[in-house]
Amino acid sequence: MNAVTPRLKAGSEEHKAFFCKQFIDTYQDYDPETLPWPELTEVELARLRGVPFWQEVYHTERRAGAIVDAFTPQVTDPVVREAVALQGLEERRHADLIRVMIERYGIDAHQQPMEAFPADLETAFIDFGFGECLDAFLGFGAFKTARESKFLPEGMFDIFDVLMFEETRHIVFFINYMAWREKGRGLGAARRALKSTRFYSRAGKRLFGMVKRGQEPNDGKDFAVTQANMFLDGFSFRGFVEDCYRENARRMSAFDPELMQPRLLPAMADLAVKGLRVWDRARPHLRSTPRP
Repeated sequence: MNAVTPRLKAGSEEHKAFFCKQFIDTYQDYDPETLPWPELTEVELARLRGVPFWQEVYHTERRAGAIVDAFTPQVTDPVVREAVALQGLEERRHADLIRVMIERYGIDAHQQPMEAFPADLETAFIDFGFGECLDAFLGFGAFKTARESKFLPEGMFDIFDVLMFEETRHIVFFINYMAWREKGRGLGAARRALKSTRFYSRAGKRLFGMVKRGQEPNDGKDFAVTQANMFLDGFSFRGFVEDCYRENARRMSAFDPELMQPRLLPAMADLAVKGLRVWDRARPHLRSTPRP
């Protein structure tokens, strides 16, 4: 899941102090209400309102803040607890940012009742952390595509770039937290890799369910024609995976190299891209080979 850095030993007091301090020191203070929200044209408003996932995104962000807040008192180490509490504040602020956007631009989304959390709040926190890793990795590529297509004005992407930076911070903190936690429990590299794979699989199932639920209220009709064509023009799966890989590397490069970073998803993406390149090179030969 992560690599041990040359200087810092995973699970050590030095490692714990370092990743928590880095997380706290990179905090940015802002109020979603006073951000420079741009004025949108009728066309841009229609595009924004046509995205079918705002209801799910709003609920997911609210749930994230609630999970982190509920887990925080159970963190026994005071240094780690301070950092986790700060993440809870930022997750709540993400939900507030989405709420402000919904209200400002008249998006058809509303607050849903919060489901009960499982008794094991630490597992819920870990589930959430791996889900955030997966969501952000794919989101990096999608964000780049949307920005390059000029789906919305640059001012809107500037606002969401702040959120994307915080999501990246959360991922780096979580990866280091897990390394610290797992080392403290004596888990070796093989068991940690298996555990990561299991949690990523669960995160993938939840993400698929969210996408499906987001399309159900309007059968995806609002997003099926004009908006989708902006993204699908020239779209290739290989290009999307490459964007995810490169954007992940670019965003992670903003953090101290002593901090551990996700390795499994970038490694899988790199492998997929190499396989797709081989496939692309082989396709002309396959097309020209006569059938028996």
